[in-house]
Amino acid sequence: MAIDRTLYREVPATRAVWSAGLVLGAFLAAGLAAFLHVEHNGHVVTGMSNQIVWGMPHVFAIFLIVAASGALNVASMASVFDNAAYKPLSRLSGVLAISLLAGGLLVLVLDLGRPDRLLVQLTHFNFRSIFTWNILLYSGFVAVVAVYLWVQMDRTVHPRWTRPVGTLAFVWRLALTTGTGSIFGWLVARPGYDAAIMAPLFIAMSLALGLAVYVVVLQALCALSGRVLGPERIAGMIRLLGLFVAVVLYFTLVQHLTNLYAAEHAGFERFILRDGGVYTGLFWGVQVFLGGLVPLMMIYSGRVNRPGLAALVCGLVILGGLGQIYVIVIGGQAYPMELFPGYAVTSGFFDGEIAAYSPRLPEILLGLGGVAFALLATGVAAKILRILPSNLSDTNPVTKV
Repeated sequence: MAIDRTLYREVPATRAVWSAGLVLGAFLAAGLAAFLHVEHNGHVVTGMSNQIVWGMPHVFAIFLIVAASGALNVASMASVFDNAAYKPLSRLSGVLAISLLAGGLLVLVLDLGRPDRLLVQLTHFNFRSIFTWNILLYSGFVAVVAVYLWVQMDRTVHPRWTRPVGTLAFVWRLALTTGTGSIFGWLVARPGYDAAIMAPLFIAMSLALGLAVYVVVLQALCALSGRVLGPERIAGMIRLLGLFVAVVLYFTLVQHLTNLYAAEHAGFERFILRDGGVYTGLFWGVQVFLGGLVPLMMIYSGRVNRPGLAALVCGLVILGGLGQIYVIVIGGQAYPMELFPGYAVTSGFFDGEIAAYSPRLPEILLGLGGVAFALLATGVAAKILRILPSNLSDTNPVTKV
């Protein structure tokens, strides 16, 4: 029987680890302060309005939820597709996936306006709503990944269970991201959302964003704990990241070409691609150029085995992902809904007008608080659990006896 002989060790509590924890704790405290400020004064202190009801906190929350699904891709590569190079990295993959999802859901809960009524959402279900489906998908994801981690970490469990449970986790994460994308794809009233391609687009985004976040977290943990991280291990993941980035660009191209072909979406396409001001700038400058084309050029230049360059590539992909989600979520709300097709509608309620939105500090701090929570939870798990190998050098592959 083959036994994985990779040696896992907890991250020691060094001065660098404590410093990183204090920085993340400060961001988490700022996020909680922002929540209390908004809770006390109401959403009037944010940039959100009756037209833009999903703001910057939702951008961060959706980013974290989508990245959570993609972060599990490393574990899926190991157990489902039997790639030995990813097997030592599987435990961290599962922990990071749960932490990112928890951080994203924390932001959403704090932005409900009445977080004390969360119990109502968890006990009263409307199965005609995609939001109800997502509650079940999110809670199920945590349970499935927790079992997946147990199967990987408990030596008394027979290794033959790893692949079936890993396959279940793989299918569940696809369903989770499909549900998140369908929130927008099934909102037919808004021309910026109404598209079946939203589900596969979000799956592609999850693969790219989750892997980019995973590489950054892995590099940070290894640096903080003084562990060797082989450049070829990172280079392999970065080359895979390049494929995912290309797929995201492809689905984005198909999305906009399809909308341009449909007359009902032509106005929205002109808004995003040409006349949208900040949204047009974010689309072409941040999403397509900085988050797509530049990382691809860097990846295929053949120098991605340099740690600093790999971190820069991942940072650009993350920046591009945030820009893309901002354009989808807020740009889709800013463009007016067509209440009566074929007629011009004007009133004192901003009908037919482009909605204005500027994110304010409490919203940004609340979103960053969710990010800090996810990273802090991952760090605490690495401190108390054996999820990170003691040696990830290129000359120390997984050995089996």
